[in-house]
Amino acid sequence: MDDDLTILTATSRISGWTGISVTRGIERFPSGFTVSMSERFDGNNLREVAVKPGDSLQVLLGSDVVVTGYADRFVPALGARRHSVSLVGRGRCQDLVDCSHAWNGCQMSSVTVEAIAQGLCAPYGISVTALADVGAPIPQVNLAWGDTPYSVIEQHARYRQLLVYEDAYGNLVLNQATLPKNGASYPTIEEGKSLEAGGSLFAMDQRFSEYVVRRLAIDSMSDVGTGPDVLATFEDSGVPRFRRRSIIAETGDGADFSVSKARGQWEAARRAGRSLAVNLTVDSWRDGSGKLWEPNTLVTVTAPSLRLQCVTWLISEVTYRRDETGTHADLVVMPPQAFFPQPILLFPGLQDVLPATGAPSK
Repeated sequence: MDDDLTILTATSRISGWTGISVTRGIERFPSGFTVSMSERFDGNNLREVAVKPGDSLQVLLGSDVVVTGYADRFVPALGARRHSVSLVGRGRCQDLVDCSHAWNGCQMSSVTVEAIAQGLCAPYGISVTALADVGAPIPQVNLAWGDTPYSVIEQHARYRQLLVYEDAYGNLVLNQATLPKNGASYPTIEEGKSLEAGGSLFAMDQRFSEYVVRRLAIDSMSDVGTGPDVLATFEDSGVPRFRRRSIIAETGDGADFSVSKARGQWEAARRAGRSLAVNLTVDSWRDGSGKLWEPNTLVTVTAPSLRLQCVTWLISEVTYRRDETGTHADLVVMPPQAFFPQPILLFPGLQDVLPATGAPSK
């Protein structure tokens, strides 16, 4: 028996939805859902769905909570013989995306990424969980009045190589991509068993054989060679021919150019990871052990028709779906390195800022 989807509000428990789509992911913020039901309409007997936009609610699949948030839109529709209602909503973290920050002032001093998130989330009643090392305190954080909490949190989380996403209870999570462990076993998806449909991507157009991190955008020392300007070189052995991409260090990066070097390494790893992707549709919302498919978890995929032979990759997004074709889970799966956050420079030099603001450069 497939799970039913239930929506819980303060006053009601609603099930019997016939159209279901619930999506969660580590690159989707916040989680979201769309559900609908239809019934015969005789002009007198309509089912009253006691949810209105703005109501707090929880979405459950079976007994498992998958989204905690709010109803955004309630959409009734009427036809000649049928009456349908649809409900659209998102997780509680929607307020961090939609609204401006409510911090008392426009500056924070000597705060970790976790503390930044806690300070910006607190006015909206959202808690923060750090599942990875958040790093040392950041000396100064400047906030513009129009900044959303998410834009500030995501920027500084990226600086510390952290992902930002929402958990099933509507709270913010700081974490890193889950990596495979030697000897560990993971849920499996196999062609001819649970796998219903899928498609793979194997790409080369966005990969390069070498990533050269350089000190200067031009060769100012051409008479004596370019060696001193090269800070680091990272290679992608999977690229079959010479393809170079130069990365120019930003001023303000410090004497060791650590952010620029990290960006070169990130470019190599992320582009290689993003060149391998698979979309899978499986026949259940749950894996073989009965657990819901979850984002930021590993799965072992064997699908010879998709040219995948027992690879262990990361689920980045899952959509629990039910429609006229039955019950399905749609998964987006890639190598874990595809989700390494991009290193950024929090305090760029003046010449890095002026072109972006439209001010004339000298």
